[in-house]
Amino acid sequence: MRSHLPDLTPLRESAEYRRLFTGFTLSNIGSQLAVVTIGLQVYDLTRSTAAVGLVGLFALVPLVVMGLYGGSLSDHHDRRRVALGANLVAWGTSIACALQAWAGNTEVWLLYVLVAVWNGAFGVSSPARTSIYPRILPRAQLPAANALGVLAMSTAMMAGPLLAGVLVDQGGFRAAYTVDVAVTMAALWGLARLRPLPPEPHGEGGAGRAGFGSVVDGFRFLGTAPNVRMTFVADIAAMLLAQPRVIFPAAGAVILGGGASTVGALYAAAAAGAVLATLLSGRLGAVRRQGLAILVSIVGWGLGIVGLGAALLGAGGWLTREQAFWGALAAMAFAGGSDAVSAVFRTTILQTAAPDRMRGRLQGVFIVVVAGGPRVGELVGGAVAERIGEGWMAVWGGLACVLAVLLLGLRHRGFVRYDARHPTP
Repeated sequence: MRSHLPDLTPLRESAEYRRLFTGFTLSNIGSQLAVVTIGLQVYDLTRSTAAVGLVGLFALVPLVVMGLYGGSLSDHHDRRRVALGANLVAWGTSIACALQAWAGNTEVWLLYVLVAVWNGAFGVSSPARTSIYPRILPRAQLPAANALGVLAMSTAMMAGPLLAGVLVDQGGFRAAYTVDVAVTMAALWGLARLRPLPPEPHGEGGAGRAGFGSVVDGFRFLGTAPNVRMTFVADIAAMLLAQPRVIFPAAGAVILGGGASTVGALYAAAAAGAVLATLLSGRLGAVRRQGLAILVSIVGWGLGIVGLGAALLGAGGWLTREQAFWGALAAMAFAGGSDAVSAVFRTTILQTAAPDRMRGRLQGVFIVVVAGGPRVGELVGGAVAERIGEGWMAVWGGLACVLAVLLLGLRHRGFVRYDARHPTP
């Protein structure tokens, strides 16, 4: 069993990684806490679900723009300074959220502005942070470090919302935002103790300036890097064709019953599956065929969404609502675990196959895919569900995801044969 448990070698052997992991784990809990709290406050001020939906729009645009630009900054400047500066802005935004709550703010536009600023800062910080790890860890430890990162994020996605609910109920928005300010400081501590990480002396990333031209160079490189490009394409296929979050409200309100509690349980089930998968991630570092592992994992995601659709179709028919509820949770847990394994290997290939001079920009593209893909998938899924129903949307979307991944594997045999011992872009 010990070999299946998470590989803690990066935590044991690197004090720098240990501080970053601790700091960002706590900071991510605070971020998830703040996301839920802002949604609750917007609804409290407006009593409008549409107004809450606008939070996503104000988050997405700066995240996409600054994610691309932030990746360029990370390739041309000291990554520690870029990440530290962006996290200082994010911390300042957390302080502003707390201050507006303590001041009794009633203007929803202020919350939208704060959401935009925070996500812009995150768009700069994330590429810098992720591209730091290959500079402070041996290549062989990157799968273990990425598995630990997915474990930390999945845990934050469970703990943050639960903590937000307790704090808002007990102490109001002021208490929740104040706790976020406190825990967000942990990321600053980890980065402040990190050694300088300027561009490598002979890398092309050190030449020129960060900006639009640099971002374009990143996309040009991606056009010549089929293995790295396939990590993006495979993930986009999964997010566009089999994104289930848009049908969760209908599942809670109509199909399965239980309302908001059912919706929360479906989200939590996916996160719980990811946590379980990463708790049993000890052998992932020994996987050589990482491209094949990504495709198999995404097939698992698609089959999980098919299972969700089957549970929704069976509710009140060949399944009782209770049976359908537990079936839906099991399906989402399986999908979440599969997605976690895919995320580990997608990040690892990006970190090892891409040259250091391009890692920041490619991590910026990665952030855009991860943030934008699900939003577009929700639009597509919502339109399909309106025509054929939520259950069939999940079934056909999951099957389409599986078929798309199989076709990608047949079309890109080099990605299927990708060998982690000899990483090539």
